[in-house]
Amino acid sequence: MRYDESTIEQVREANDIVDVVGQYVRLTKKGANYFGLCPFHGEKTASFSVSPRKQIYYCFGCGAGGNVISFLMEYENYSFQESLKALADRAHIDLPEPKGGSEDRGAKELKRQLLDIHKDAAMYYYRQLQTPEGAAGYRYFSSQRRLSDATITHFGLGFAPKSADALYRYLKEKGWSDEVISASGLVTIQETKIHDKFWNRVMFPIMDTNSRVIGFGGRVMGDGVPKYLNSPETLIFDKSAHLYGLNFARRSRRKYMLLCEGYMDVIALHQAGFTNAVASLGTAFNEKHARLQKRYTDVVILTQDSDDAGINAKLRAYPILYDAGIQTKVLDMSPYKDPDEFIRAEGPDAYETCIRKAKNAFIFMIEVLKKQYDLSDPAEKTAFYNGVADRLCMFREPLERGNYIDSVSHEFMIPKDELRALVDRRIEERGAGIRYDDMNGRPRMTEGQGRSSQGAYPAMRPAGTGVSDTARPKEVPISVQQNEKLIVSWICERPDLGRYIFQHIRPEDLQTEIYREIASDVREHPNHFDAASFLDRCGEDDEKRKAAAAVFAELDTGTPLDEMSRTDLEKGLTEAVRHVLKANIDTKITNCRDASELGQLLQEKNKLGSFRITIS
Repeated sequence: MRYDESTIEQVREANDIVDVVGQYVRLTKKGANYFGLCPFHGEKTASFSVSPRKQIYYCFGCGAGGNVISFLMEYENYSFQESLKALADRAHIDLPEPKGGSEDRGAKELKRQLLDIHKDAAMYYYRQLQTPEGAAGYRYFSSQRRLSDATITHFGLGFAPKSADALYRYLKEKGWSDEVISASGLVTIQETKIHDKFWNRVMFPIMDTNSRVIGFGGRVMGDGVPKYLNSPETLIFDKSAHLYGLNFARRSRRKYMLLCEGYMDVIALHQAGFTNAVASLGTAFNEKHARLQKRYTDVVILTQDSDDAGINAKLRAYPILYDAGIQTKVLDMSPYKDPDEFIRAEGPDAYETCIRKAKNAFIFMIEVLKKQYDLSDPAEKTAFYNGVADRLCMFREPLERGNYIDSVSHEFMIPKDELRALVDRRIEERGAGIRYDDMNGRPRMTEGQGRSSQGAYPAMRPAGTGVSDTARPKEVPISVQQNEKLIVSWICERPDLGRYIFQHIRPEDLQTEIYREIASDVREHPNHFDAASFLDRCGEDDEKRKAAAAVFAELDTGTPLDEMSRTDLEKGLTEAVRHVLKANIDTKITNCRDASELGQLLQEKNKLGSFRITIS
């Protein structure tokens, strides 16, 4: 789903970037712009700049850049829609239905009611901890689990009393209808019987990424069964599409996430300062969970229990995370069973040390596999080698596969050449599309699938009528990129310079794709180029960063354009444009197969020595 351009522009223009960024970063005005310490990487000297005129930001240290919408996306780990919604709420703008996403009004209203009734239920359960009947629940959290009152409040933990209809009576007093109560899944309403879903349990509110309660998990007090019970799936709750604790973890400044097995592990880790811990909700980790984590991190450390069930959970999760493009490591918590037990025994510092020593998940997989064989038996040793080769086939990129062959060969003393030959034979026989359902090695054939990521909008693809896309080098030389960036930055700052530049080169002559797009936009709208709006149309994060860097590049020159003499400006433009023209001619010469055409190209190149740009 996406909103139309006019809606996006309305929200963006209603939120001044200096005001929004200023809520997160202490900014100091220097000249026309504001500077502060970058919130996206550690630094001691302010290199993060915000332009009130252009309504964009850029960090000269790490290259982060964008507009007010992308700032919230990067800082808060919001999706595009979440960022737009937050800014719309800030500006008191009611967002219309997004294009292609018109939802039945009745269903939308029911969703709103379900969110409200879950909020009421969460408050009810929380307050029960302060009652005489709820004292047992409070003792469980505070004494048995050693949770502080602040942690209990932070996670909204609660207690469901023994009465079979206590919550139902409370919700009726709040004015809720039987229809909505039943749809919430919190109460079962039958003709002859009404009973709460949860009773005599400590309660764990389950929240979405916006910290709205969408369901509950409950642990029974005593020896009842089931030990843990989750809300049924409803219009607002799909346990396969949410992770417990993600509403807090997505705001963590740590560069990785800890994937745990249960509620208490997540809560114990957060209390110990590891606010990047999450857990699946009583269901096996799946592709939806992996895609959800990929929105917020590129590294996941598996911290499931150390028992056989926990090991199998790690084995299942790894290939799912790998397919999502997430680097995966495994934590060794032995001799302790889970993170909660480890931290209570050893403390946070020891756990931090354990995290630093986390091992590569593939190496962990081979270690588990090795334990299944008696390597003193030649037949079993051969089977182990074959099993290792099978698993190495999961790496589709030859470079990555080769690196893992080197590491596994060294780690497990397997002859490298023999292992490589085994893997190559399997790749040849089965095709590179092989992958595994889990790390226990059950293979299945799939169509070849590469890993890629897309931004909120599709990446832009220019038509390009200058140097053809096939003629362009796959990698644009750094010197060419720098000169193209300089040209683009100048025409963004001074659109009037475009009439001198475009006499000699066209936007499509620029070899760097994002610079071609900016130059085309400026040429089409010389007096109305909107940098903030342009950044919204950039698909990939790298594309957005390059665009922001180009628009901010005039600050890199040391002297603002308005203060440069005409002579210096003419000299700078001449050198930059000459460099681009020369790069284009060199590319054409490289691809030329006609002698007469080659002669013309060489003449054009010789003429560049006398090339000059004059500003009237």
